[in-house]
Amino acid sequence: MQTGENEQALRKILDMTRLISIIILVLHFYFFCYEAFVRCHLAGEIMEKIISRISKTGLFDDFHKSKLFSLLLLAVSLIGARGKKDQKMNYRIALVYIFNGLLVYFAAVVVFYLPLNGVYKSGIYISVTSLGFLLMLSGGTLLSRIIKTKFQNVDVFNRENETFPQEERLLENEYSINLPARYYLKNRIRKSWINIINPFRGVLVLGSPGSGKSYFVIRHVITQHIQKGFSMFVYDFKYDDLSKIVYNTFEKNKEAYKIIPKCYFINFDKIMHRCNPLDPKGMEDITDASESARTILMGLNREWIRKQGDFFVESPINFLSAVIWYLRKYSDGEFCTLPHVIELMQADYDNLFTLLRTEKEIEVLINPFISAYLQEANDQLEGQIGTAKIAMARLSSPQLYYVLSGNDFTLDINNPDEPKIVCMGNNPQKIQIYGAVLSLYVNRLVKLVNKKGRLKSSLIFDEFPTIYLNNMDSLIATARSNKVATCLGIQDFSQLRKDYGREQADVIMNITGNIISGQVTGDTSKQLSERFGKILQDRESLSINSSDTSISRSKQLESAVPPSKISALSSGEFVGMVADNPDCKIELKTFHSEIINDHDSLRKEEDSFKEIPLVRRIDESMIQRNYLQIKQDVQDIINSEMERLLNDSALSHLVVNKKDN
Repeated sequence: MQTGENEQALRKILDMTRLISIIILVLHFYFFCYEAFVRCHLAGEIMEKIISRISKTGLFDDFHKSKLFSLLLLAVSLIGARGKKDQKMNYRIALVYIFNGLLVYFAAVVVFYLPLNGVYKSGIYISVTSLGFLLMLSGGTLLSRIIKTKFQNVDVFNRENETFPQEERLLENEYSINLPARYYLKNRIRKSWINIINPFRGVLVLGSPGSGKSYFVIRHVITQHIQKGFSMFVYDFKYDDLSKIVYNTFEKNKEAYKIIPKCYFINFDKIMHRCNPLDPKGMEDITDASESARTILMGLNREWIRKQGDFFVESPINFLSAVIWYLRKYSDGEFCTLPHVIELMQADYDNLFTLLRTEKEIEVLINPFISAYLQEANDQLEGQIGTAKIAMARLSSPQLYYVLSGNDFTLDINNPDEPKIVCMGNNPQKIQIYGAVLSLYVNRLVKLVNKKGRLKSSLIFDEFPTIYLNNMDSLIATARSNKVATCLGIQDFSQLRKDYGREQADVIMNITGNIISGQVTGDTSKQLSERFGKILQDRESLSINSSDTSISRSKQLESAVPPSKISALSSGEFVGMVADNPDCKIELKTFHSEIINDHDSLRKEEDSFKEIPLVRRIDESMIQRNYLQIKQDVQDIINSEMERLLNDSALSHLVVNKKDN
């Protein structure tokens, strides 16, 4: 047992052994250099008696016998030696000392062959042999200072310890998205699959610019869902990067559909198809108008998202809702388009309020505005209505009017009788304007898609925070039963918080079932790391004291993918977690792998892509005529309605005239 008494006793035994070794070496010197000791008057009777008795044992029968015996005892004494441990000490230094010591120790005999006086020979021999002895003693002591206990694995970044088993099976169904990948496990590269077998629970794709969101994930969501016959909506932030993939993949996989859908493209810079987001057929009651008004104004004024419920936020929304619903009811919605709404809002208050008063359903919405107008509360009225008019006026563009006033298709993309594939493109240089209009499109589309008895559909949003979709969390939560798959691409959680507010961003992040993340930093990486959970990892600690070293090994629960690792992911390298189904359980849901893309075949495929064909040939004069026609339509509505009311005594009281008041 390693008690203090035992160690002290062992130390004394080793010291005694070393002392005996030295004594034998001194006797060796005395016996073989006797003449020199006599001349130096160092010989004595007692010493001679001791030597004579020891010589009978045969120790001095051979010149090297006593030296070897002394060396053996020295080696025994060094076996149990415990010097102060030193991390810088290594075997090379110690062995150099020992080797040189042995060489000097045994080569000292050469001195006797030198042509010198006997006393000098003996003195030199004793000095050289003693030097060799001391070198060996020093080398043996240095050996005891070397740390012999080493760590099992020297893994500076703990890479191997943070690996874990991942799903290696290919799990497919009629809705799944399957991404081939490879991962690192215990010093080996293994092949795996990222199986998103239930995309209806939502797919959230995160990653900073250049991490490979579109190239490694979103493009495969598009191609695989088209190959499986999904109707589809794609928000293409940088038109036509994704739209071209959609078009060419669809052209090659039309046989996947029972009823072949039609492809439609909305782009305001390069006009393709036209679509009216305020299509009266899709607006069943005034709540649809209110929701559309909220979407368009929130898209134009992002700071209002965090101020919902404030008087000067809700008032413009109510006003815009009233205008939209009035046009929906007027002439059975013939002029219910966003351009007509914008132009009608710009009418003078006398005419505008007169027209709105004719519609009973919006009376509650407009009464506060009319009262403020008649009571000449101009500051309040401008605060309520002026912000909406100014914001909507930013959309007064001939090109926008042309696209928004036509109706080449409806937004019910998963209609069983008329399925569609719709791509809508934005322009990074005109995000604020185009994003607001596209937000309205998406809001109306989601309303129409999320119904029972429809086809399976896939909604894909690249750079999702650049548009505003109210109640996106409700879509993910409720659309699963209606077979609506959503895929949201964002750069960072903080981006979602900035554009949607903390509460809604948290809900979207937490309600999504499938997460695929490239390189992200800060709070996003911390939150993801916590979501992925912990794994058992080996831990080793080295303890050094003056006499010994020890290593303790243990297992501890540590983060499977720590935030620092998520922050340092390479392009194409992703971490995440997938959701499963009751009929297809996945035990290994978490992954940290590199998605495998066949770059050469993808490059060849892109080179063979056809351009999206032009839908119509238009010139500037057509766009301008449409622009002027909309303005004329609104003026005609005002003139005809004012004339009707003024000529009808039963309705003339509805006419608002501030001057008469």
